[in-house]
Amino acid sequence: MAHFNVKMISRKLVRSVELTVIIPSTTIPEALGVTGEKATHVIEEKYPVIYLLHGLGNSATEWTSYSNVEVFAEERKIAVVMPSGENKWYRTEDKGDDFFGFISEELPEFVENMFPVSNKVSDRYIAGLSMGGYGALIHGLTNPEKFAAIGAFSAAVETEDATSNLKGSEYDPYALAEKCKGKLLPPIFLACGEKDMLWKNNIQFKDHLEKCGLPVTFVKKEGYAHEWRFWNLIVEEFMDWIPRTDKYRNCKRSV
Repeated sequence: MAHFNVKMISRKLVRSVELTVIIPSTTIPEALGVTGEKATHVIEEKYPVIYLLHGLGNSATEWTSYSNVEVFAEERKIAVVMPSGENKWYRTEDKGDDFFGFISEELPEFVENMFPVSNKVSDRYIAGLSMGGYGALIHGLTNPEKFAAIGAFSAAVETEDATSNLKGSEYDPYALAEKCKGKLLPPIFLACGEKDMLWKNNIQFKDHLEKCGLPVTFVKKEGYAHEWRFWNLIVEEFMDWIPRTDKYRNCKRSV
C-alpha cells in the first residue's frame, strides 16, 4: 500500500492543512508472485477516489487508525483522501475560514494534480461519518455535478451543532434536498446503527430525501451505536455499493 501523510498549503485557508492519502500500489502477495498479478509501479489508468470526511473531534488520521479503510481501498484499487476538518463542519462561517471552498474546490485540484487520481466526475465520490456525513451531504447536494455518489454514515443532520441558525440556508441539508427536486442527482447512501443517538434524525432525513424524489439507499444495522465498529463495516459496504465505471471496478485482490 502507499500511505501518504501530507501537509499542503491552502490558499483558501491561508495555512497548512493535514491530509491522509491512500493510493493503491503493489501488495505483498503480488510482490511474492503468489497471485498471478504483475507486481509493478506503472499505473495504467488514474484511480477513482473517495473524499472521506471524519467526525467531530477527529482529524486526518482517525479513519486509518480506527478502521480498515486502507485494506478495503487496496483490495478494490480505489484512492482515498482524508482531510482534517478541524471541527469546522466542512462549511464556511461568516468572517471565518472558507472550509467549504477548500473541500469543494481546492482539495480536488490539489489531489488530482499531485497524485495519480482521476479528475473524471464518474470517478469521484464523497462520504463521511457524523460531522463528516453532514459535510458529505452539503457538498454533494450543493454540487451534485461534481460527484458520482454521496455517502453519509450516522450523519449529524438536525443536530444543534450542525443546523443552529442554518435552517433554510445554503448549509441546511433539508433545504438543499428541496432545491435538488427534479435534478439529476448522484445516488445517496445513508447508513445508521439502530442504537445510534442520531438514529431518528437519520430516519427523518431519509424520509425527506424520498419525499423529494431523490435517489437514496438506506442501510441500517442492529446493535450498533455511534461507533467505529459500525463505520468500519459500513465504509466497506459503501465501497462495494458505489457505481464504479473505471478500469479497476471489478478488482478484489489479496492484500
